[in-house]
Amino acid sequence: MVQERTLPTFDAASAQITKQEGLLLYEDMVLGRMFEDKCAEMYYRGKMFGFVHLYNGQEAVSSGIVKAMKPGEDYVSSTYRDHVHALSAGVPAREVMAELFGKATGCSKGRGGSMHMFSAEHRLLGGYAFVAEGIPVAAGAAFKSKYRKEVLGDTNPMEVTACFFGDGAANNGQFFETLNMAALWKLPILFVVENNKWAIGMAHERATSDPEIYKKASVFNMVGVEVDGMDVLAVYSAAKEAVRRARAGEGPTLIEALTYRFRGHSLADPDELRSKEEKEFWFARDPIKKLASELIERKLATADELKAIDKKIQTEVEEAVKFAESSPEPSPDELYRFIFAEDE
Repeated sequence: MVQERTLPTFDAASAQITKQEGLLLYEDMVLGRMFEDKCAEMYYRGKMFGFVHLYNGQEAVSSGIVKAMKPGEDYVSSTYRDHVHALSAGVPAREVMAELFGKATGCSKGRGGSMHMFSAEHRLLGGYAFVAEGIPVAAGAAFKSKYRKEVLGDTNPMEVTACFFGDGAANNGQFFETLNMAALWKLPILFVVENNKWAIGMAHERATSDPEIYKKASVFNMVGVEVDGMDVLAVYSAAKEAVRRARAGEGPTLIEALTYRFRGHSLADPDELRSKEEKEFWFARDPIKKLASELIERKLATADELKAIDKKIQTEVEEAVKFAESSPEPSPDELYRFIFAEDE
């Protein structure tokens, strides 16, 4: 077991949230978890093919960041582990599941599959299979928002972009180049490192000279924040401040969320490299159970209310599978359609 970093402390009492916010975060995390569990079932039943990278355990990062933003107005850029980012951004579960089934009703018309979720309607800029590929794309979206506001005189509030990537991407040249430009131009963007300790099978501590990624923000005169990625209230609080700064024109923030994936790198990964002790350490910090306890303790929700949400989401996921199974395959006549934007 690799030596664990000391997790940043967070005073949950300092997170001022309403019942509505708490239940929203809980429902979004439960949707992510149940959806991914169903994906695993469908994959092993031969309903979906190719590489499928699940998000189990990291739900607090997606929910905490995206739910601090404006749905349908702000942008989200993802990675190949993109299903839950899409769900948090508002893409209907049935469209995400249909995409995984390769159906025409999927959010990418069945052309993208697991690693390439996209929705212009929900401002989801896409999932990207290549490591760090989405970082400059996200910066481009943020530049567009700033340009429209400051040059074209857009009177609407500044749009903010959240760019998700893993710890492995933080060793990629695009990471450094893009952060430098984002800082120079004070782009309205959140760079969110989901540090789950493993870049496929490479332990983060073995691959980087300084494992504390958030400290690299100082090189670019950028705000860097370390946050417990298994505590959705901690992530949500950090994200709200970063979004406020970005929208006010104060520039980007680098957020390193210390998290953990409960499954292997992909469903094809036997997950034999990580020790039992390491897994047990993180399994005990399940973000959904943590939030449920917090909501009940604060009297923001009852156990029955949370069970009702669980049941509602279970039904939604089951219906998503039925929708995907009954949806049509893409027509061979449209093989070359959707290559260009105007094909829509």
